[in-house]
Amino acid sequence: MQQSPPPIPADNEPKYGGFSRFEIELEFVQSLANPFYLNHIASQKLLKEPAFVAYLSYLRYWSRPPYIKYLNYPGPTLKHLELLQEERFREEIINPELVQMLATEGAKASVDWHKGD
Repeated sequence: MQQSPPPIPADNEPKYGGFSRFEIELEFVQSLANPFYLNHIASQKLLKEPAFVAYLSYLRYWSRPPYIKYLNYPGPTLKHLELLQEERFREEIINPELVQMLATEGAKASVDWHKGD
């Protein structure tokens, strides 16, 4: 049975360590924008765990309204979340050259975006 996304937090929502499920999942999904963090979770072998891969699939709800509006960096967050759905990417993110390429690509995109200011 697949879980449904958490509702937008209400005042009476249960807390886990002081945070709502919504806040915890938001914090985690946003961390996926960082290619160095992706490399870290690959080095911990989490990307080989079927339960973790299923959790990454579940998190795809962040790409839809109303959830997407809460992402600070929706571009890299959702791009990496989609790449993580692919087994080949999960295997290759351990490679430092790929990590550096993604980091460089992200920095360039940020610079290009700010040129419009």
